[in-house]
Amino acid sequence: MRDMKTGSLNCVIFDMDGVIFDSEQACLDCWRELAEKWELEDIGTVFRRCIGTNNKQTCDIVENAYAKMHGEGIADRLMKESSVMFHTRYDNGRLPVKPGAENLLEHLKNNGVRLGLASSTRRLSVENELGSAGFLKYFDTLTCGDEVRVSKPDPEIYLLACRAMNVDPRDACAIEDSYNGVRSAHAAGLHVIMVPDIIPADDEMRSLADIICADLYEVKRVFS
Repeated sequence: MRDMKTGSLNCVIFDMDGVIFDSEQACLDCWRELAEKWELEDIGTVFRRCIGTNNKQTCDIVENAYAKMHGEGIADRLMKESSVMFHTRYDNGRLPVKPGAENLLEHLKNNGVRLGLASSTRRLSVENELGSAGFLKYFDTLTCGDEVRVSKPDPEIYLLACRAMNVDPRDACAIEDSYNGVRSAHAAGLHVIMVPDIIPADDEMRSLADIICADLYEVKRVFS
């Protein structure tokens, strides 16, 4: 881990799914129901490979995993049906918020830290989910998965987010939960705080992240 002096940071850029919202577990639950219905094997492993990627890359991973046995277009069917299931269950403010999320956002904003978002999720969903939770007001900029050419772990999304905030990546900090997100932010040159969600940190993550925190309350203490 690198030495991170939080007092020198101009902004903090959040990932959304798995950091602000407990949406990755919610999504995995939907995938598991459909996997049982369609007899898709090892859905948990396939899902974990998709964490931190945008819609196109997720479709590619699912198609490569299942098309040979279940036919071409299986990824499109899974994505469409799981999306309907997810939004039916969790729209209109029902998506679970990670403990300490609003407290951390409020603390950073009150202390003059500019906040950005770099999410692999498409903009419409990002705005709807943040808006329903009352969190849009905290963010100066949003950079979303349908606005990049290459998904995480490529650094493009974090470079774009820093450009939108007119900040040098070396003066910014990313808060991430996924391996691909940590890789993306580190490659872009940001400091990285990892808050693992579904997958615990391994040796690679411990080498790339500046700090690994158990939850967002611990992240707040880093900035206190």
